[in-house]
Amino acid sequence: MKARQLPRITSVRNPRVVAARKLHHRKYRRREGRFLVEGLQLLHMALEAGARPLDVFYCEDYFAGPEAPRLLERFAAAGATLIPVAPHVLESLSERDVPQGLIATFALFEHHLADIPPRGTDLYLVVDRLQDPGNLGTLIRTADAVAARGILLVEPCVDPFDPKTVRGTMGSIFHVPLVRIRDVPQLFQWFAEQHIRPLGADAHQGVLWGNGLWEGNIALILGNEARGLSTDVRAHVSTFVRLPIVGQAESLNVAVAGGVFMYLWLKARSSSQDGQEGTGTAQACEE
Repeated sequence: MKARQLPRITSVRNPRVVAARKLHHRKYRRREGRFLVEGLQLLHMALEAGARPLDVFYCEDYFAGPEAPRLLERFAAAGATLIPVAPHVLESLSERDVPQGLIATFALFEHHLADIPPRGTDLYLVVDRLQDPGNLGTLIRTADAVAARGILLVEPCVDPFDPKTVRGTMGSIFHVPLVRIRDVPQLFQWFAEQHIRPLGADAHQGVLWGNGLWEGNIALILGNEARGLSTDVRAHVSTFVRLPIVGQAESLNVAVAGGVFMYLWLKARSSSQDGQEGTGTAQACEE
């Protein structure tokens, strides 16, 4: 596929630039079906994951070293529309103090529950109406680190394609399937059908550290930053897990707590697999 090369843009009022700048807002991302990504590492990871690039705004004045030119070549090979812009135009699109020379738009993407059935012993992360993009970005990155099967976003939830969320994922948004959930009873029915056990994280009740609860397919459910689990979600959860708080803090940040729980799950799964390997009877879990 051959890339399109457009004339250099020198005005921040250019329609393409105005449209791209609007992608900092959720309603325009949804309407246009695209989102902004900047940062050389993120852009490389997006291409490696097979994300579909649309427009690439670039300014060679900001290129430092061979990385940005190499990335531009990759975008050209992927068939993106290449749009050279003046330095002040790129600055109008960037959220960085010093842009790295490239900002791209990608097509929005999402998955469905049918796309992510359990494959062995899997973890599903459920975020119940989270509102902070930084928290969601950190959770997506951690879920990727432990190879979670998917992240289920109970709506209304902060947009995973918010620029702050995308930046916080450090590229993991392109690796972990994201599923928007609008029907809570249907979600828990799917869990039952797939033999996935819901575990609700709670600051004040439940099994400490989740001891003995991490075996099998697990749905770890994290609540809203201020309110915790919503009433409609809590109604479907019968088992809760908690972390100890021995100081004066009232609770933990949801991204911190979620990260600890995800690694407790990973530790339990790894220990279980090590034990099975020792018997000589276990089959490798599909990755």
